[in-house]
Amino acid sequence: MKHSITTMVSSVLLTMIWLVPMGTGGAAERPNIVWFVVDDMSANLSCYGETSIQTHHVDRLAAEGLRFTRAYATSPVCSTFRSALITGMYQTSIGAHHHRSGRGKHRIRLPEGIRPIPAILQEAGYYTCIGSGLQSLDFRTQPVSSRTRNRLGKTDYNFDWDKSIYDSDDWSGRKKGQPFFMQVQLHGGKLRGASAAQYAAFDKQVKDVLGEVTDSGSVTLPPYYPRDPVLLKDWSTYLDSVRMTDHHVGLVIKRLKEEQLLDNTLIVFFTDHGISHARGKQFLYDEGTRIPLIVRGPGVQAGSTRTDLVEHIDIAAFSLAAAGIKAPEKMQGQNILARDFRPKQSVFAARDRCGEAADRIRSVRTDRYLYIRNFYPQHPLLMPSTYKDGKLIIQRLRELHASGNLNALSEQLLFAPTRPPEELYLYGQDVWQTKNLAEDPDHAEALVRHRQRLSRWIKESRDPGPETLEVYSLEIEDQMRSTKNKSVREAYRKNAELYKLTSPHRIAPF
Repeated sequence: MKHSITTMVSSVLLTMIWLVPMGTGGAAERPNIVWFVVDDMSANLSCYGETSIQTHHVDRLAAEGLRFTRAYATSPVCSTFRSALITGMYQTSIGAHHHRSGRGKHRIRLPEGIRPIPAILQEAGYYTCIGSGLQSLDFRTQPVSSRTRNRLGKTDYNFDWDKSIYDSDDWSGRKKGQPFFMQVQLHGGKLRGASAAQYAAFDKQVKDVLGEVTDSGSVTLPPYYPRDPVLLKDWSTYLDSVRMTDHHVGLVIKRLKEEQLLDNTLIVFFTDHGISHARGKQFLYDEGTRIPLIVRGPGVQAGSTRTDLVEHIDIAAFSLAAAGIKAPEKMQGQNILARDFRPKQSVFAARDRCGEAADRIRSVRTDRYLYIRNFYPQHPLLMPSTYKDGKLIIQRLRELHASGNLNALSEQLLFAPTRPPEELYLYGQDVWQTKNLAEDPDHAEALVRHRQRLSRWIKESRDPGPETLEVYSLEIEDQMRSTKNKSVREAYRKNAELYKLTSPHRIAPF
């Protein structure tokens, strides 16, 4: 069904009437700003339609604020997402688009005129902090230990930065009356781990805190994942990580209320990408890039919903606006809460090297379509990756594939030896992006239009593309030095040698 852009625009403009300017008064009136940044989690919240669990605290944020239904990460992996988030820039535009890069011999520096958001807020008088949001519990909602006490929260930036942009791990050290910027970094979907032993340990924590674990038989899986006991248990444990995250959010909100800070605090809840799974994290389908985004605070109309396309880099722009700070001229994120904001016609995402797995994928979303371009179509979806292959769910999927116990859809989407150079999916009609329309003549015009739109963005955003072989080798050496497990390091080395056969001009099939 064709979506009416006119209707959508009218709806958005009505929403904006409910928003009043923030951060226009003196220093004493500037709101505190709290970001909840959650790892590895899709929009599996009851306020987004999840029925297997209830997420009362996040639901309440949505009921008291603004919920976006079409928010997307510009990158589906931690470090590149965070590099983009903290600058309000596409990770490709700042050269930070390869996962865990620029930390060893190869250095990455931000382009002139681009600065991390905490540095800008700090300069404007904000007390900047990053931690768990609680003084007694850490980012895993476990008691603070000697190892986690006074520890800054997760940063994971792929460029050189000064740690002094953060004053502390908690807002309690600020001066009286000083506004603060707090990033509450939570482990989210990572809480469930990747093995049966880690599932069991997390089950105990869930039972201790929440009383019971989620029944694996009650969960709904995407159609390309088999209802195998291993995958069902992983998904139910993942949903318990969502519940634990919701519990932690509730504790932070309670603290803000008890300290009489809640009414003057802009709260932004979002995740850094989707669930870590075969077709989720690291890939540009909705399972990997669609994220929840909820905003609550001064000037935000309670109970409102936005259905227009937004990108996670917009969080930087509207947070600065809330503080009354003009965004840097080069910032690509937009103040989507501004009265004069006009809905985006398209949003973009990119996936590049993740660990040793060299890849290049780009996408553009519009009102009706998701278009994906695979620059290395000879690489299978489940290409060699020590990170992915270390997960029990991926090992189980490979076992089922080897024994011939997967259905045709799973085989096609997860284990085809190659990927299509182009993919085109209809929004709303194909929820899990399983029917590629790139070769359908009925959608030929849309294919050309989206291909051209993506090509323009690649050029205009100055996307540098893949790493040189020299830089790839430096990054791999750095990663191997930091990997303590000998067998993992050896697997990483073997995979890297395989990927070194690949270059932008010569693609080696696996």
